[in-house]
Amino acid sequence: MARRPAITILCPPDGGRPAGMESIEADAEVTYTDAEGLADALRGAEALLLWDYFSEAVRDAWPSADSLRWIHVAAAGVDKLLFPELVDSDVTVTNARGIFDRAMAEFVLGSILAVAKDIHRSHDLQAARRWHRRETRLISTETALVVGTGAIGRETARLLRAAGMDVRGAGRTARSSDPDFGEIIASADLAAHVAWADHVVVTAPLTAETRGLISKDVLAAMKQGSHLVNVGRGQIVDEDALVSALRDGPLEAASLDVFEVEPLPHESPLWTMPGVAVSAHMSGDYEGWREALARQFIDNARRWLNGEPLVNIVDKQRGFVVPAETERT
Repeated sequence: MARRPAITILCPPDGGRPAGMESIEADAEVTYTDAEGLADALRGAEALLLWDYFSEAVRDAWPSADSLRWIHVAAAGVDKLLFPELVDSDVTVTNARGIFDRAMAEFVLGSILAVAKDIHRSHDLQAARRWHRRETRLISTETALVVGTGAIGRETARLLRAAGMDVRGAGRTARSSDPDFGEIIASADLAAHVAWADHVVVTAPLTAETRGLISKDVLAAMKQGSHLVNVGRGQIVDEDALVSALRDGPLEAASLDVFEVEPLPHESPLWTMPGVAVSAHMSGDYEGWREALARQFIDNARRWLNGEPLVNIVDKQRGFVVPAETERT
């Protein structure tokens, strides 16, 4: 009898496992492990699922990966995984592209509406039992610049356009007549264009090019009274410069789902700054998201077992899935 392929699944500390794995277990030797046991579980394994998608344990266990051919990360971002030895190897990496797009786009829309309709202030006034009528803004008269033109950025742009907003994108290269963004500016030129936007929305993955992209200079160039939304990665934004821009201008508000250090340290001024909304890296989490991640992996694992092409293959040098031609900006 031929040896069955070996798949290792790295589970989070709470021991949670992906649902519906019975069909894969029927055709492969599946081993479940935690970070402490990963090195032993990787010996002889040909595939690895990072169900504990924030774990950095693969780097330490890498010397044991003697047969590994494929790693699937149950997350859209792969920045915590791409250490040099893996990047230089022949191991294929796939990710969870497509699972979180709509949820994150809705989170962005909700964040923009909360600022335009002054929802956070209404909550504070309610807590103080103060009745204070005031005017709010129509988002159909406002502009949004979406930094990151991949799947999440595109879904965000489509949703904001459907709500009546004027939307542009910022990506690796400039282009016109894009089906979702209309105009895309080069991310390297952000400081020259960012003052156009009432809302700047960060959806980009963390790569060498995007780390620190929302710099002190970019923040200083933003429109007076503008709003920053970050659902990408905390390290894309210079957090110290952001605090200054919120305190001294030009920013009036920030909706932050990701941070340089997570959880956000207790002493961070962002917790209590006026106009700042803090959420716990949850913009993509919706009821049923774990089941959707499991179904996606099972589909890809079935492809792998049958010798078919994998989907969502990450360009390890660039740090993200290279998409269709209309998205390669």
